Amino acid sequence: MPHSRTTVLAALFAALLVVAALLLGAVFGTVFFAVTVAYLLVPLHRRVERVGLPPWWASAATATLASLAVFVPLAAGLSVLTDRASGLADVLAGIPETVTLAFYGYTYPVEVGTVTDAALALVRDVAVDTAVALPELALKLTLFGMLLFGLLLAHEDAERALLATIPASYHDVAHALAARAGATLYAIYVLQAVTALATTVIALPVFLVLGVPYPATLAALAGILQFVPIVGPSLVVGAVAVYWASIGDVTGAILVVVVAGVLVAWLPDVLVRPRLSRRTADLPGSLYFVGFTGGLLTVGPIGIIAGPLIVALVVEAASLLADEHRGDQTSLLPEDWS
Repeated sequence: MPHSRTTVLAALFAALLVVAALLLGAVFGTVFFAVTVAYLLVPLHRRVERVGLPPWWASAATATLASLAVFVPLAAGLSVLTDRASGLADVLAGIPETVTLAFYGYTYPVEVGTVTDAALALVRDVAVDTAVALPELALKLTLFGMLLFGLLLAHEDAERALLATIPASYHDVAHALAARAGATLYAIYVLQAVTALATTVIALPVFLVLGVPYPATLAALAGILQFVPIVGPSLVVGAVAVYWASIGDVTGAILVVVVAGVLVAWLPDVLVRPRLSRRTADLPGSLYFVGFTGGLLTVGPIGIIAGPLIVALVVEAASLLADEHRGDQTSLLPEDWS
């Protein structure tokens, strides 16, 4: 009877979650990000509590720090974007429709008008959409902070409630999936954020020395693109090289590819990732790319986190199933072969 009651309550909980997701679809992304960030910040919250702060103040302090970590880079990025949008549009508009590249006496005309027109339209659309969305963004950031505080304050009750819906014989599976989720979120949030910061710090002096226009903006963009798997900051390096080539500075374009390609697109990964990767889920880059791309194309920005996370959980479930299968086969072997 108790088992049947637990099953009914678990089904009711799942159904209510689905209804809530449908009714609160406009803020579902904010709720999802708050839940994943709170899950990742639980160890930090416990450390703050051990310092001597009561649970309420520990939750408030942790939530405030996390909200500032999100708000400050976002506000700085939006400020730079709005300030530089017109200048970047002028640069794109100044690129000729056809670029002629010359190598060893041979000339190669390259049509770039379509690409620059598309990039110009994208810059203008992003600037306008950002300005329109600022009030909604401020509201969602406020909601994010409040949710983060509430989740950190009640995370122990939430953990007990979720475990209560799972039979005791499957608690090891729940703990394994939780560990994989935590490692994956660490890789997505912490590892990527630190690598992005290192990329921005390295890219700024490199772009200044190379004479790249808008060095601060492009350095910040290179850092943001660290969240895009495989290609990442190479997109900025390639775009700068194409720009130099379009104005006839082929030597400058090659220099950007060689110097910035090594220092900006490659070096941050070598410096940061090996030192922080021990706590990650060790998800292959190809699977991470599948999760990132599939999630982004399917559910939008939330897919940047949800896509790799679900792929990691699928990999963990497959590993648990393989271990279970091996255990079953071992149990069928004769105990004594002599």
